[in-house]
Amino acid sequence: MTAPALKEQLNSAVKEAMRNKDKTRLVTLRMAQAAVKQIEIDERRELADEDILKVLDKMLKQRRDAASQYDDAGRTELGDKERAEMVIIEEFMPAALTEDDLDALILQAVSSADAKGMQDMGRVMNELRPQVLGRVDMGHLSKKVRAALAG
Repeated sequence: MTAPALKEQLNSAVKEAMRNKDKTRLVTLRMAQAAVKQIEIDERRELADEDILKVLDKMLKQRRDAASQYDDAGRTELGDKERAEMVIIEEFMPAALTEDDLDALILQAVSSADAKGMQDMGRVMNELRPQVLGRVDMGHLSKKVRAALAG
């Protein structure tokens, strides 16, 4: 069984960071590798690219939250460190969706899920999740779906 492409990209990036002696990049990529490896060990299976994207998406969300908390506390140097890690992780994520593309996907999901109101939000989100994974912030998506179902 061959390793997923994203896992190979992470491994190659770690080797390159070691050769270039880029400490920040190396530490961030090793954290990503460790998170992937931990899930593989816990679940006793090799993660597919989609699963690795979920791990990286979770790491991005953690860094986004930490950066805003550091900024609120006046610790901008730590917030900057978190944002630098976000930039490194985002390199492995698919291209972000534009607002127009996102709106079109939401309309398509609402019609295919035959959603009538807020009670159908779960079905719409479940339909959208695989299509937008790693390409949009899920909190932002949730707000847009909520607005589409309410209006």
